[in-house]
Amino acid sequence: MTEELSKQPRQLTRDDFLPPAEYLPVRRERRRRLSELKRQRQVEIGPFAIFHFENFETVRHQVQEMLYIEKGGDAQLEEELEAYGPLIPQGADLIATVMFEIDDPVRRSEVLMRLGGIENHAYIDVDGHRVRSEPDPTRENTSAEGKASAVQFLKFTFAPDLISRFKMPGAQIVVGFDHADYAHMVALPDLRRSALAQDFD
Repeated sequence: MTEELSKQPRQLTRDDFLPPAEYLPVRRERRRRLSELKRQRQVEIGPFAIFHFENFETVRHQVQEMLYIEKGGDAQLEEELEAYGPLIPQGADLIATVMFEIDDPVRRSEVLMRLGGIENHAYIDVDGHRVRSEPDPTRENTSAEGKASAVQFLKFTFAPDLISRFKMPGAQIVVGFDHADYAHMVALPDLRRSALAQDFD
């Protein structure tokens, strides 16, 4: 499956989506397969943050689901492609949707107020070489009041030598934050490293 994913295109088009009537019969199986794929690409950092590393399949599934649920037709498809198309890695980067998951709304608001600017403090370390996050400039990651968004879209761009290192079995990969109020990290298990390595050319 991973070999097939590595050969998929880098851009979504209208031809990548089924009409709602055709999607319904295959929806359960697609959701099952995507659930497993997402588990392979999910990394929990500290008590609240979860990195969901995107690829062609995860983004296509997200858009297909929204089209099915909201039934907005061609106009919605254009909007979704514009919004979510940039989340597909282009061969030299990893792109993550980062979610801060705190059930209690009061506590969530308090925590996010302490995490302003965290979009500039995420990193992926490859054998001691740190790649810093590039926040999505089209979205408000931190409000004017200094409150971090509960959902962040972050890109990590790798030099060719770091891509080669990342692809090597056993490479030491660490994903984390060095924010003053959220300094957490985790070593990437080799199975997840292998899954994410498929995003590189």
